[in-house]
Amino acid sequence: MEDLLHNIRQCTICKLQLPLGPRPVLRAHVNSKILIIGQAPGTKVHESGIPWDDQSGIKLRQWLNVTEAQFYDMQHFAIIPMGFCYPGKGKTGDLPPRPECAPQWHQSLLDKMPNVALTILIGAYAQKYYLRDKAKRTLTETVGDYETYLPYYFPIPHPSPTNRFWRSKNPWFEEFVVPNLQKVIREII
Repeated sequence: MEDLLHNIRQCTICKLQLPLGPRPVLRAHVNSKILIIGQAPGTKVHESGIPWDDQSGIKLRQWLNVTEAQFYDMQHFAIIPMGFCYPGKGKTGDLPPRPECAPQWHQSLLDKMPNVALTILIGAYAQKYYLRDKAKRTLTETVGDYETYLPYYFPIPHPSPTNRFWRSKNPWFEEFVVPNLQKVIREII
């Protein structure tokens, strides 16, 4: 695992497309029990090198009902984004994750984590990649039908502050889905 993580952190496959240069951000351990697959680091995470070290991470830890210490304990959580580096700024937020990362590195990481009991798929990019034709037409439908994907996957929306409009339109997520997510997390860790 250490060699693989070292190789990923040295990756420069898409460096010419990265406005801040490559800085792959991830955490994984052979004993990780829960895998979080998000989108890509934002500028704050790019600077710190710590995944989910921003407002989105605070909201995510609230949804999971875990402490910061639990969240960053790699025996509990592996954190692997669809794109390991900050992809740049788009018109309404960050650009999508670079498409090279997941096909290049994800399977090798998964092969080294045999104890993963649950994969939390955050956002449409992770859900489409991992659920493939089982993903629903929209993220809202996929998240609403989360029980279909258990016990292996748990799809959720991105916890970004820019996603607060989605959350205000879909209060059922925090009212009904989040408590079930917390229950599953408690059972695993």
